[in-house]
Amino acid sequence: MDIGSTVRSIRKRKKITIAKMSERTGLSKGFISNMENNNTSPSINTLQTVAQFLGIPLPYLLLEKEQRMRVVRKNEREITTHNKQNILVERLTSKGGLTLKRVTIPPHTSTGDEPHAHEGEESHLVLSGTILAEQGEDSVILEEGDSFSWNASVPHYVKNIGDEPAVALIAVYTERELDDLL
Repeated sequence: MDIGSTVRSIRKRKKITIAKMSERTGLSKGFISNMENNNTSPSINTLQTVAQFLGIPLPYLLLEKEQRMRVVRKNEREITTHNKQNILVERLTSKGGLTLKRVTIPPHTSTGDEPHAHEGEESHLVLSGTILAEQGEDSVILEEGDSFSWNASVPHYVKNIGDEPAVALIAVYTERELDDLL
């Protein structure tokens, strides 16, 4: 755990000197320096004092770097096509088993000839167009602003039944991170 580097970077970003931090927290300059260099392990009470002084939530100091906010810029998105129908899948972001995708389905195109299934839970928001979603005995036509969700382990089928591309925002949750989900 690299608490010290986090404290130092926040302190420097806020243009706070070690001397000022020492004065306001009651911690010695030497202790703050050792803490920032990860040469000492501060108590939870000390970390709470530091967090309050820096104006950040205590749990933020306890996060590992890979647990912090993840940003994917538009030009950095992973973009793939699904099946022969050229369904465009943009992986917007993911965290653990949760993945957010933007899917563009060309007019009169479907996710395949037959319903398919895979691990996970899905929630969909139709951003534009008109789609048909089917799962088991359920069949529904959805338009812009409509949303639906399902257990993806039950075979399902999606088709753009309109004359314009359909775009959907899809959140997929699995117990583990999977790459090829639609």
